[in-house]
Amino acid sequence: MKNLNTKYLKSDLQAGMVVFLVALPLCLGIALASGAPLFSGIMSGVIGGIIVGFFSGSQLSVSGPAAGLTAIILAAIASLGSFEAFLLAGVLAGVLQLVLGYIKAGVVSNYLPSNVIEGMLAAIGIIIILTQLPHAVGYDIVKE
Repeated sequence: MKNLNTKYLKSDLQAGMVVFLVALPLCLGIALASGAPLFSGIMSGVIGGIIVGFFSGSQLSVSGPAAGLTAIILAAIASLGSFEAFLLAGVLAGVLQLVLGYIKAGVVSNYLPSNVIEGMLAAIGIIIILTQLPHAVGYDIVKE
């Protein structure tokens, strides 16, 4: 592990706090849409904005919740039966990622075409645009 540089600690904490405050509404919205407790959205903002920003070592690093994973998280919580089971699965997935990173298994991604990744990102963008079009033209359906 590299040495932590505390030279920019004050500015790193300020930048992380700004990222957290800007992302807070998104964090809460994604937690609500995912079926997770709202506090988990706040925690994802703190971890993504402040803690990851401090440890990343990059000048341009920004991390936080991903709206594209909302449906996956909602389905995972439903299939696992509880939010706690989902958290356990998340921790186990994190440990697996650390192990795979330690053994340098990332070279496998060289065999995945970049078109697949770009296609997935384009599909997420299209879904977001299509769901917002009715709102853009003033057609808001109130579901009761």
